[in-house]
Amino acid sequence: MAVSLKSDIEAYVINKVKEKRVAQNLSQSDLAAELDVSNGFIGQAESSRSPTKYNLNHLNKLAIIFNCSVKDFIPDEPLK
Repeated sequence: MAVSLKSDIEAYVINKVKEKRVAQNLSQSDLAAELDVSNGFIGQAESSRSPTKYNLNHLNKLAIIFNCSVKDFIPDEPLK
């Protein structure tokens, strides 16, 4: 099993973004274009073998893209 280069909270956020991306039938490339990041960024963010992750600016823009709240990407309770 590969070691994840992301913390539990980072993985949670990334999975929430991926859920919304898939639900809206957007490819990684489509989302990268809307988010104004490189073509490979989304794939790297979604890979546990890459340290790439979303920052707060990305989350704000993703909330605009998905017409939701930034809070939708964050757990209600701290992860233990």
